[in-house]
Amino acid sequence: MTWRRAASTVAVLVLAVAAAGGWRWWRQHPPYGPEALHLRSSLEFVTHDEAQVALGSAYQAPVTYDGDQLVLGRVSWQEPPAPLDGGYFALFLVDKRTDLKPSVFAVAAPQESVGMGSAGVENRIPDRYPWLRGAGDIRVGENEWLSAGSRLSIIDTLASPLTFVVLFPHLERHERAHPIATAPVTLPDLLLALVYMGPDGQVYWAQRLQG
Repeated sequence: MTWRRAASTVAVLVLAVAAAGGWRWWRQHPPYGPEALHLRSSLEFVTHDEAQVALGSAYQAPVTYDGDQLVLGRVSWQEPPAPLDGGYFALFLVDKRTDLKPSVFAVAAPQESVGMGSAGVENRIPDRYPWLRGAGDIRVGENEWLSAGSRLSIIDTLASPLTFVVLFPHLERHERAHPIATAPVTLPDLLLALVYMGPDGQVYWAQRLQG
């Protein structure tokens, strides 16, 4: 191999590595930061009747029993400068004392705009943002995870302003079949955060809203 051919081969390899690195950077780089949304939020305790009024007649507030608590949340944002394009916003409400999420949400928004549940790719969130440990599933073994509790997934940015009610049930120890956030809680115990997840499971950013 002549020195010219060797130099050409090295140059091609350098370009290939640079291109791969640039592609990875582009895929991980968020289209915009949380400051572009001008986020506003609030949390407050409410009665069942107050929760029903806040949600409106088209939606049903969670049923409560003695010792249960309801938290009314509101989050609003300005229309982002770019579409979600397969990504979504994940809204987490976590009891910071236990890093557990609640399991019951009532949301004043169309089902095609907002969903409830969890996703395995969200286990990447605590790796990047340790303060949001409760966003992921619960590790129960070397390669085993338990999905417990829920968050809201927002796939349509027109869902703002978003109103939701969360149930914190009062459960006796023997009734706690699954590790979820339960009553009694206080507002300082709660962490509300919005995470922007990319279309391929990228964790673009996480923004603390309350707590």
